[in-house]
Order: sequence, then structure tokens, then C-alpha cells
Amino acid sequence: MVVRTMERAEPFTRTVGPSLGPTRRLWRSRDRRKSLRRALAAGVLFVVAATAAGAPSATSHTEVFYPSGSLRIQAYLYKPEGAGPFPAVIYNHGSRTGRERQSVPFEYVGRLLTGAGYVVLVSERRGYGRSDGLTWPEDVGKSRGRMIARLEEETDDVLAAVDYLRTQAFVDAKRVGVMGWSFGGIVTMFAVSRSSTFAVAVNQAGGALTWNGNPDVRTAITAAAEKSTTPTLLQVAENDRTTDSITTVGAILQKRGVPHRMVIYGPFAASQPSQAFNAGAPGHAVFSERGLSVWSADVLEFLGRYLGRPAGTDRGSP
Repeated sequence: MVVRTMERAEPFTRTVGPSLGPTRRLWRSRDRRKSLRRALAAGVLFVVAATAAGAPSATSHTEVFYPSGSLRIQAYLYKPEGAGPFPAVIYNHGSRTGRERQSVPFEYVGRLLTGAGYVVLVSERRGYGRSDGLTWPEDVGKSRGRMIARLEEETDDVLAAVDYLRTQAFVDAKRVGVMGWSFGGIVTMFAVSRSSTFAVAVNQAGGALTWNGNPDVRTAITAAAEKSTTPTLLQVAENDRTTDSITTVGAILQKRGVPHRMVIYGPFAASQPSQAFNAGAPGHAVFSERGLSVWSADVLEFLGRYLGRPAGTDRGSP
């Protein structure tokens, strides 16, 4: 099943999937959006298809370091070809238990977004990769009481990343988005609740693994949703540990009239599932590279709506 709720709660529901047979239902309140969606879809499909076919794309990155308070934060900077200025997206990774000190540049995210004309900054928040600071196990361990404070500190690193991007001449500092998966989704919500800098946000299963077992997480994510005014794409798989962390945020944004879109994808089963998600949450892995084809078009469409395309950029050109 795929359920999509459009910005400002416009009636839009699509139900598809093998378990439901051939039935498809679609309601839209504004027919004038049809031509826009078709045009956007054409550009989105070109980017996704080109990537899948192995077409040339800007996948190389530059390792950079930027200050966040007294810490030095490692990040991977991806840039499209050309002089810019380009809109930018900050990508926030999730946890990686036992591999905190491995540097992970998330090349599939860089490839997807630079192919659509965005600068991408993948930040190794404090305690990850070669960034300063204690690792998550060293700092938080099994203490629930420390979790939210730590995630707020990691949000400081994301807001500091905005300051870094403003120093880059090829970045359009007025068009910056933020995107994150799992813990990175929580940090994304915290960031947009603390700053009006961001033009758009993408929350991929933020809090889905911890929502049921940690009331502090539920309280903090709910509070962030109550403060944010940033247009937000909310995504989660039906067979994640829970969809409540996403649907709750969606309901709050809807009540407050904040532009948003919510997508609940059908059950996802990776060919090589991660051990970290095997215990009751196989759908959490949909936002890894293996699930890229499931959600990439939705991300590009939503980012394009609020960040737009850089001047002189043609997604359809070779």
C-alpha cells in the first residue's frame, strides 16, 4: 500500500500493490497541478533512469572540515558541473552501530542529488567518521536520558553546516534544504524547528526505530513538529518498526497548515537485509542504496518544488 497526503492536506490518495489487485484509486482536488506534475515527473525519471543505466554523473566528492563550536566536523561535499550558484541539500545519516568511526560518504545520495543540480553536503556529525567528539556509545550508551540532548548537539553540527555552505561561492545560500534518514531524520526535524533557514526538509523514517520504546523521543519529535514551518516530505515503509513517528508528524503539520507530503511505502525486503534492521524493522532499510528506486522520484519532485532548478541547468541534456 502507498498512501500519499499532499501539502496542506489536499485530498490525494493512491492505493497500489500486488496484494490489492489491479484496483487503483486517485483523487486530486486541483486539476491545474496535473501539467506541473507531468513535467516534474519527466525530469525526475530522466535522472533516475540515467543513474540506473550508468550514465555519467557528478559522483566525486571533496572531503572538507568545518567548525561546530569547539569541534571540527568532517563532511563530504558534492558539486554539480558548472559555476553555480546551485541550491544545496545537507544530508544527515543515521546511526551505524559498531562502525561509527568509519567514513561513509553516502555516494548514492550525492549521485542522485548532484544529478538533479544540487550541491550536497553529507556531514559526519560529532563522533562519526573523522569528526571530533565522543561516539554515540561512548556518550549515550544505553542511557535514554542522554539521547535527546545528544541529538540536539548533533543538530548544532547541522546548523553549523549551513554557515559553512554560505562561504562557498557556488552555493545559493537562499535555497538550502535538509534531509535525513533514521536518527538523521530526527536531527532534520530538530533543525527545521530551530531555524527558518531551510527552504525544504525530507524526513526518512525519523524516529521509527525508537518511537515505541522511548517517550523522550516521542515528546521531542512532537515538539519539533509543533514549531517547524518548513515544507516537509515525510517517508516511511509500512514494515518499518512503526509508522507512527511519521504519521504523527504529518498530522501535526496538517493541523498547523504547514506544507507537507507523507508517503507510506509498501513492505520492503532488501535482497541483503542489514542485521541492524532485522529485528522487526526490515522496512527501515528502504532508505539505503538498495531501496533508492522506491523513493528517489518522490524526493526529487519535492525538492524541485521548493528549491527549484539552478539557472542554466537542464536535466535532460547529456
